[in-house]
Amino acid sequence: MSVLLQISDPHFGTEQAPVLAALAALARQQRPDLLVLSGDITQRASADQFRAARAFVDQLGMPLLAIAGNHDIPLFNLGARFLQPYARFSAAFGDNLEPEHESPELLVLGVNTSRWYRHKNGEVSPAQIERVAHRLAHAKPRQLRVVVVHQPVAVTRAGEAHNLLRGRLEALPRWADAGADLVLGGHIHLPYVLALEGLGRPMWAVQAGTAVSSRVRAGAPNSVNLLRWGGEAPPGHCLIERWDYSATTHAFDRQGVTDIQPVRTLNAG
Repeated sequence: MSVLLQISDPHFGTEQAPVLAALAALARQQRPDLLVLSGDITQRASADQFRAARAFVDQLGMPLLAIAGNHDIPLFNLGARFLQPYARFSAAFGDNLEPEHESPELLVLGVNTSRWYRHKNGEVSPAQIERVAHRLAHAKPRQLRVVVVHQPVAVTRAGEAHNLLRGRLEALPRWADAGADLVLGGHIHLPYVLALEGLGRPMWAVQAGTAVSSRVRAGAPNSVNLLRWGGEAPPGHCLIERWDYSATTHAFDRQGVTDIQPVRTLNAG
């Protein structure tokens, strides 16, 4: 079985020590095969915040796929924002802003949806759409096919529509046709799993809350997602588990499981 741990929006610089400790304990207990950081790793893209984030990830000791969010670009240092927007991210997490992870059971593709010229909004370009589609189309039949972005591709609240990823209307049908199963995101600190309609085949948006930051939304505590594919999961099913931090138990507790059944496509493999 492959287990993927999605951590989003930790906003190092606003992290809470008890929540960090609980998340480390959860990772040791569950032993995921891959850690996905889906953006806003830091609060203000400072070197110290990136070092703290990297030190925490290193102590977990597992394969990592990390993408930048809008908070991972300097906001107030305009020279750095315009000329070297990803320098501090790259120093901590490498120069590849669109990393990939491939194993016999997983194909996970990172997409950099942050832009130096946008404050919060993200976008995906035609070239990025086609790059991801090409990789998806060559996935192996056993692989769960996951695309990771920062901004959401679908929302559950009308008031969050302004946060939607620009270019999603072009990207989603193209990625669905190429065989994508899941699109992971964050940005709005609200966790949910949402079936994406009208794409010709099943595909789901999987959103994570803020993992360890004090910047929680009302009714949405610190949370992470665990995805299970193969092994103990029913054949052909992916189990998406939401784990919330409890201030009472000082631990992440499983809140619920969404059982989805991806459909394999003829053009993959």
